[in-house]
Amino acid sequence: MRIPDAAISEVREHGFVVVEGFLSPAELHAAREALWLHYPKPEEYFADPGRHAKYATSGFAGVEEFPYRSNDLNRLAFHPDLVDFVERYLGSAELHLYKIELWAKYAGAANYDQPLHRDYGSHSLVVPRVDGRYQQLTTFIFLSDVTEADGPTRVVPYERGRDVPFTPLYFEPGPLDAETVPAVGPAGSLFVYRTDILHRGSNFTGAGRARFSMLVDYQARGTTWAGKMAWPKHSPDLWAALLPECTVRERDLFGFPRPGDDYWNEQTLADVAARYPGMDMTPYRSADPPRG
Repeated sequence: MRIPDAAISEVREHGFVVVEGFLSPAELHAAREALWLHYPKPEEYFADPGRHAKYATSGFAGVEEFPYRSNDLNRLAFHPDLVDFVERYLGSAELHLYKIELWAKYAGAANYDQPLHRDYGSHSLVVPRVDGRYQQLTTFIFLSDVTEADGPTRVVPYERGRDVPFTPLYFEPGPLDAETVPAVGPAGSLFVYRTDILHRGSNFTGAGRARFSMLVDYQARGTTWAGKMAWPKHSPDLWAALLPECTVRERDLFGFPRPGDDYWNEQTLADVAARYPGMDMTPYRSADPPRG
């Protein structure tokens, strides 16, 4: 679904928004089926948690980094309606898709409570500007229902946390926890918040429950002091399967050289084609600049 302008206003004013129905039923079903290529189904996990002991080692043990074994998951990260929303919010088509993670949580496996924090601390070498320039957006695509029993992210709306200093990065919730709002919604919802927004993870309050999300983060291209992941280090074989299926625009979101970039010559065109069998190199032979 195309995200309404009202959601952009919510993020600007309050720092976050939950948009229900972001994924179509077919997209959600395909993505959920692909999850089991990476995670045990909830019934499998709870039947014998000891067989899946790695999820007890940390609240972040269920994080899997991009790319994934199914493009039904991979393509959610550059879903056209998500890209459209970010372009409208940032006011630019010059985007950098800088972080993608899957995150599985199983009730009782680990302590998912977190101190209050702002994500800029691990996404930038500096601090956010209060005038809104150089903003980064974190998004969660809910691949399962997130209710108050499912350890939702708890967010301090911007107007209630704006005067809290940027340093220190982490602190116990204290009285400010009373100001938090749970980010809840049915599977297929999109949760968006800015990296200057105070929030924290919380624990499950229901037994036998599991939560699955994809986290996708964007910023304006060229913000050299900010980011999270270096894409070349992740699973070259999976990139070889994914990139030939992407459009020029979708590759551009990862920082792939654009048509007309000085990188391209006869040698690189031939060798990139050999690295990514099936990729149409025709656009990269053109001297025309890329189009949004």
